[in-house]
Amino acid sequence: MLSYIVRRLLWGLVIIWLVTLIVFFVIRLLPGDPLLIYLAQNQDINSMPREQIDALYREYGLDKPILVQYANWVFNLLRGDLGLSITYRQNVGKLMLERLPVTLHVGMTGFIVSLVPGVLVGLIAAMRRASWIDNVVTIISYTGIAIPVFWLAYILIYVFGLRLKWLPIAGYVSPFEDFWLSTKHLIMPVICISLPGIAATARQMRSSVLEIASQDYVRTAWSKGLAEKAVVCRHILKNSLIPIITLLGMRIGFIFGGSVIVENIFAIPGMGRLLVGSIFAQDYVVIQANALIMAVIIILSNLLVDISYGWFDPRIRYD
Repeated sequence: MLSYIVRRLLWGLVIIWLVTLIVFFVIRLLPGDPLLIYLAQNQDINSMPREQIDALYREYGLDKPILVQYANWVFNLLRGDLGLSITYRQNVGKLMLERLPVTLHVGMTGFIVSLVPGVLVGLIAAMRRASWIDNVVTIISYTGIAIPVFWLAYILIYVFGLRLKWLPIAGYVSPFEDFWLSTKHLIMPVICISLPGIAATARQMRSSVLEIASQDYVRTAWSKGLAEKAVVCRHILKNSLIPIITLLGMRIGFIFGGSVIVENIFAIPGMGRLLVGSIFAQDYVVIQANALIMAVIIILSNLLVDISYGWFDPRIRYD
């Protein structure tokens, strides 16, 4: 087990390095200059002396060749320095510490909300196969998978925010400041993040339960006269969760991908909104830090998913 974890971590480091390398060079292929964009938006660039502009280039390290810039960025990263944001005029590490908890709060809430209902609904649909319950779950699941997140968000805003005025349509409040108000702000974003997850989990769970229920050992349990609850809990449920674990690893990536859309629609000050603003401003170091943190979280999450296979299926060995 330990050697497997070490190998996965080493491969994870290689993947993270490749992600940072690709992102670093690709964003610099975009037309435009981040420093000139910032100066044009905040100052009269024509009135600035050339010496002052050159000093800013040196301050942000943009006057050096691109390979030297990458080497300096990696060296500073190893020291724990993510760089200085041109747009926000502050350390990128501080920006990440402010925005990451918000994204994790919204995203992980949506992740948890999507897990339990999806498993239960899929289990019930499979155990009542070809019934009206199964048909309803199938229709709702396909709808939940197909509906675009942004379209769902605008529907929720129109109905619950503008027409009924039950929920705030934008903003974020920390649960440590006002738990009830924070919950109200979370409801619509969490629905947008969790609904596709509930639908996908329900479909996968239904298929998995039907497959496990057809196995010989399950039929033997039925033939022994065991109660439905005992057969489902002891034999079907645990083995049916193995494919769901794989799906959960993929859902972690969707949390951060979906956060880009959800946070911008609902004006949530998380990493997704920060990333979009940084792309428009071509704030290189902020984009690189976002990609780095997302890659680390996704790699570690998938490692935990792989390790958890052994608990659900003792036949799996990590050699």
